[in-house]
Amino acid sequence: MSKPVCVLWMNEAAIYEQALARAGLADRFELHGVRADQVIPAAVATRCEVLLGWRPAPGLFAGMPRLRWIQSVTAGMDQWLASPGLNHDVVLTCARGSHRVQMPENILAALFFLTKPLLQCALDQRDSRWTRRISEPLAGKTLGILGLGAIGQELARKAAALEMTVIGTKRSPGPIAHVATVYPQEATDEVLGASDFVLLLLPSTTETENFMDARRFRVMRSSAYLLNFARGALIVDADLIGAVRSKTIAGAVLDVFRKEPLPADHPFWTTEGITVLPHIGGLHPARDASVAEIFVENARLFLAGMPLATVVDRNRGY
Repeated sequence: MSKPVCVLWMNEAAIYEQALARAGLADRFELHGVRADQVIPAAVATRCEVLLGWRPAPGLFAGMPRLRWIQSVTAGMDQWLASPGLNHDVVLTCARGSHRVQMPENILAALFFLTKPLLQCALDQRDSRWTRRISEPLAGKTLGILGLGAIGQELARKAAALEMTVIGTKRSPGPIAHVATVYPQEATDEVLGASDFVLLLLPSTTETENFMDARRFRVMRSSAYLLNFARGALIVDADLIGAVRSKTIAGAVLDVFRKEPLPADHPFWTTEGITVLPHIGGLHPARDASVAEIFVENARLFLAGMPLATVVDRNRGY
């Protein structure tokens, strides 16, 4: 019986191949490592049943008639789902859970950035200037998380240790450890109005595109900050710029954008009160190793003919 053909379409393909080998699964696939900036050879593509990759290329699926499973190395799946030619019988799995540690830490760093004068102190040191500054405590503040998934729940645990009150929304609301109140998505305005910091962790879907618009910014407190570590399309860019410039809200920290890299002429760069981060939220030195663990577990299930983990619901978009 022939082995299923698996294409590791990644610059770091060796990490995934080694993970399969450690699990004793490498010799059960016909493996092909192809750099992400290269075209998958047609002779391989036509036989490919398993594809691991970052994002699809135009016309990719037309040359893959035998494709059965795609493992994305990211948690967001909007680009795969929007790709023309993707058959409905192809199983999509994402890297859900690979950001559980790093993303909450980077979000906490953003909260400290907003409340502690460390940047100003660093600039003072550059000029050999001694300036006493006062930091604002996070203890007692309310963090509103829109999208209480795995990352949001881990962040809630850490934020509670800082004596913050955490509230948020979830598609299927129910009690969550370290979250004071879990609201349904229809009650988003209650979270916006009660929070000192509003964090976006929603998936990118047709329902959430342009989610944060001028109306919702007006619901927020004038002293509140918006943090977006999810997807750039959740925000109406012009409405956010207007809200910050008019002091409708205090400011924003943005790690994701509609177009990346963020164009040099985009007003986000120069709007006082908006901090631009170059999509660093989920990056860490061992990220591929974390995703490889997810891939290996799914490979084991795939070979056994069992349902895969981290499967994407095409109707929901994540």
